[in-house]
Amino acid sequence: MKHDTHAKKTSEVNLGFQIAPMIDVVFVIMLFFMVMAGSLKVEKNHNIGLPSPTNPPGEQLVLPGEIIIRVEDDGQVYLNEDPVDSPEMRNLPELASNLNNLRESSTASKSDVFVTIDANERATYQRVMDVFDALSLAQIAKVTFTSAAAE
Repeated sequence: MKHDTHAKKTSEVNLGFQIAPMIDVVFVIMLFFMVMAGSLKVEKNHNIGLPSPTNPPGEQLVLPGEIIIRVEDDGQVYLNEDPVDSPEMRNLPELASNLNNLRESSTASKSDVFVTIDANERATYQRVMDVFDALSLAQIAKVTFTSAAAE
């Protein structure tokens, strides 16, 4: 009988609410959130130059950067893949105007304009000089020159 009494005493023992395991769980959860907070991606600010309201509504503002002027063997001049002026025009007024607008917008945004002249191997020397004259009128000095082989 003595053995029975001892078994009853151990089953009646109530340890109560244990707080130590709860504190451990809280610390594990807090550690998880602290580690995850370090891996959050921070958004960066991108400065974008928008056209000013002084530009006419229909006029497209060419953003400063590298501009490619292509001179074909038939005399046609392309400004970033868009044909400008006719092959018969020597003074290239449309090209000069576009380049001048480009220079003004780059001056306003305090950036440099780089122009690359890509002349076809069979393009005439005079036509290439016409392009240089348009660049000179627009006061653009940072110019590189390449020559593509005729196919």
